[in-house]
Amino acid sequence: MHIVVAGCGRVGASLVETLEADGHSVSVIDKRETAFRRLPEHAAAQRVVGFAFDRDTLKEAGIDRADSFAAVTSGDNSNILAARIAKESFQIPHVVARIYDPARASFYARLGIATVATVSWTTDQISRQLLDRRVSDWTDQSGSLSLIEQPIPLGWCGRKLTDLCRGEGWQIVGLSRAGKGQLVSEQMIGQEGDVLHLMVAASGLSELDARLSNMESAR
Repeated sequence: MHIVVAGCGRVGASLVETLEADGHSVSVIDKRETAFRRLPEHAAAQRVVGFAFDRDTLKEAGIDRADSFAAVTSGDNSNILAARIAKESFQIPHVVARIYDPARASFYARLGIATVATVSWTTDQISRQLLDRRVSDWTDQSGSLSLIEQPIPLGWCGRKLTDLCRGEGWQIVGLSRAGKGQLVSEQMIGQEGDVLHLMVAASGLSELDARLSNMESAR
């Protein structure tokens, strides 16, 4: 698979290294040649100097044969423009743009451009640690489905987890136990300390909250 990465800052350089380690060929674009110094010495990625929203630059980076495109420069406008060109002009099937403004991220997600909203993701992760609050790990582009983490209620410990997956608006898809992620099997029993991973429909959040509240009140 050939992947084009726009931006060779810390995120872009790390992404290039990760993709190459997975066996992909990579081209990386940056407007400053000095940015390529961030790449590890062993990196084989093609370096292209230029702007990622310039079609000639994209073609030099092999966009015509690319399977995926990631725009991770420091500018929201540059990332979105480059992502739209990759998706609409070159029909790249997998396009992702890093966006700092959460409001703009949700807008472009509705247009079919996958976005990573740096600020909102960081805020969610920090608030999770500070407040021990349940937040969404992932939400689909339409906002209809969310993947959330939930420490297992004590009332669910000792019970088969598949017996707890009967809510029409949510289901347990996995768990973290002793630091290791696992898929939920037919015979798996909930244990104290488990962290459940639940796929929840927007319409099922209230149902899930009510179920959890009932479990707490029954203690």
